[in-house]
Amino acid sequence: MARTRAQDYAEKRGSILHQAAQLFAQHGYSGTSISMIAAANGVSKALLYHYYPDKEAVLFDILHTHLTALVTCVDQAADSAAPGAAQLLAIGEALLEAYRGAHAEHQVQIANLRLLPESRQKELRELERKLVARVSTAISDIIPDINNTPALKPLTMAWFGMINWHYLWFQEGRGMSRADYARMASQLIIAGSAEAIKSPRGEEPEPVTDLGFGHRMAEP
Repeated sequence: MARTRAQDYAEKRGSILHQAAQLFAQHGYSGTSISMIAAANGVSKALLYHYYPDKEAVLFDILHTHLTALVTCVDQAADSAAPGAAQLLAIGEALLEAYRGAHAEHQVQIANLRLLPESRQKELRELERKLVARVSTAISDIIPDINNTPALKPLTMAWFGMINWHYLWFQEGRGMSRADYARMASQLIIAGSAEAIKSPRGEEPEPVTDLGFGHRMAEP
C-alpha cells in the first residue's frame, strides 16, 4: 500500500523549498548538501527523502514553483489592467511585489536553472516564455509600429533586465518604492522606443535571448 501523505505535507514541502533556496543562494548549488537542507528544516535526511529523491529534484521544484507563481501573478495583473502603458506598469509592479518575499528563489532562478538537465530546463523556459510574451504584448500595444521589427525583442529583454536585477541594489524603505521603480523602468522603455525602432544602418541586431534570468533561452 502506498504511504499516505501527512495533512501538512504541502506546508512542509513549501518550507523545504524556501530553506533550500536560501542555502542555494548563500552557498551555491554545488556547495549545498542534502544534509544541510535537512538540518535547515530540522528534519532527518530520511524524512527529507520522503519529499524529494535528490538535490536536483529540490532545485527543479524551487524553480517550477517560483516561475508558476510569477506567471499567475503577471497574468492576473495584465488581465486587470487596460492594454498599453497601464498594463506594462501593472506587470512590473506585480513582479516586484512577487520578488519581495522570494529574493532567494529569484537568485536561484538566475544562477542555477542552467544546471538542470535540458529536459527540465525546457519546461522551466516555457514558463519564462509566458512572462516574456505578456511583456512583449504590452510593449507592442503601446508602440504598434514596433510590431514585426527587430526592436521588440531587445526592448522586452531590456525591461526584464531592469526588473530582474533590481535586487542587486534595491533596499526596502530607501529611495524609490517598488511601484515607483516599476513605473520608471516602464517609462524608460516607452520613452526610448521611438529611437529603438529606427535602424539608421538598416542592420538587424543579433537576436538576444538572455532575459536577465542569468541564462540564455531558446527562441520562442
